[in-house]
This record gives sequence, C-alpha cells and structure tokens, in this order.
Amino acid sequence: MPDLLSIERLSAGYGAGTVLREVTLSLEAGSSLALLGRNGTGKTTLLCSLVGLTRHLGGIIRLGGHDITRLRPEQRAHAGIGWVPQERNIFRSLTVEENLTAVARPGAWTPARVYEMFPRLAERRGNLGNRLSGGEQQMLAIGRALVLNPRLLLLDEPTEGLAPLIVEELLAALGRIVREERITSIIVEQNARKVLAMTDRAAILQRGALVYQGASIELRADAATLDTWLGVATSAA
Repeated sequence: MPDLLSIERLSAGYGAGTVLREVTLSLEAGSSLALLGRNGTGKTTLLCSLVGLTRHLGGIIRLGGHDITRLRPEQRAHAGIGWVPQERNIFRSLTVEENLTAVARPGAWTPARVYEMFPRLAERRGNLGNRLSGGEQQMLAIGRALVLNPRLLLLDEPTEGLAPLIVEELLAALGRIVREERITSIIVEQNARKVLAMTDRAAILQRGALVYQGASIELRADAATLDTWLGVATSAA
C-alpha cells in the first residue's frame, strides 16, 4: 500500500532548543507503528511536530502525498490527524455524550461505535468529564479522536498511570483499532512488548534521532536491541 505518512529529515524543537534531528520515517496506509525510546528521547516531540506544536527547523511532513509542514494545527486536524495527548484533551465541563458529539465528523466512527468499544462510557454518557476516573477519561479521549474519523491516529502514552485492569482493557481496544479496524496509527507506549505485539512496525528514538526501524515482531524477539535502547528485561512479557 502507498505511504500515508512521509517524514523526511525532520528537525524540530522548542524555543532555541533542538530536540529532533533529521528524522526520516514513513508509514503505509492501514499500518501501525510503535514509537519507542527512553524518557526524554523525543517521542512526544515527534508527535507534537506532526500535530504542528513545535518549532520547525527543517525537513518535510507529507500526509497522503500533500505537504503539511507549514499547516497550522487546526488545518492538520482538518487534513485528518487525530491526536490523543498525555494530558487527555477532553472537555471536563461537558458530559461524555457532549464530548463525543461536539467534535464528531461524518464517517465510520460514531459515538455509538465508541460506546460499543468502551461500554463504561455508555454507562456514564450523562456524566461530566471531570466526574470520570482517569481510565474513563482516557477512553473518552480516544473516543473523541476516533469520532473525528482521522486518517492518522497519534496516541501518546495511552496507558500511563492507569490501574492494571484498565491498562488491559485499553490495550485490547487499541489492538482492535490497529489490527481489525486498520486505522493508521502511531503509538508511544512504555510497555514495549505489549505494543510490539499489536503493531506492524517499530521505531526507536535516542537523543532525537532514529536508531532503529523494523518489523515489530522482529524487535519483540530481539532481546539485545530491546535491552540496549530501552532497558527492557530479556524475559518474555
């Protein structure tokens, strides 16, 4: 399949600082990428650069063959980029139902389908966002991104700080999103082996530069590389 996302020698940062250094990466339509690396290596900065929230220092970003490098964040969202940041960008003063219907765009993903994926949200559709648990807020953040019917879905640490049972529920939902629905996705996740088990490809960042790209299944079996760049225990998880 053709590349949906193409990043060529992208350099970016914040203020006077440079974080990403000539990152080149591509992602086919319908495929998924695990974006890995230790803390502070540039993973979130790469996602923010795709959304348009960093200072562009060089390189080109193409989505569906169109150059979006100079587009504003709202224009990139309109072009088809859906984003679930670490901060969970939900409207806390609106109900679950209002959060979903306020941003929904025409397409296969509707609030009803989000409720099917996350029954907890269906039970709490009348609850305000600030009355939800952390796990429920994350489910709502993912649901809000889905009802945008994005061409590219970016998820930044979707299971961070959540209880183990909620983590498993979210990972199951993400597995459906990338395996069954084939939504083109980039997932930043600390649990390397879990995310590698559901994604097609993997990339590792170190000091703002890519040091590894390959098939997720191959990296999952490569204990030496996992230990070198991520400090992941060599025992299976």
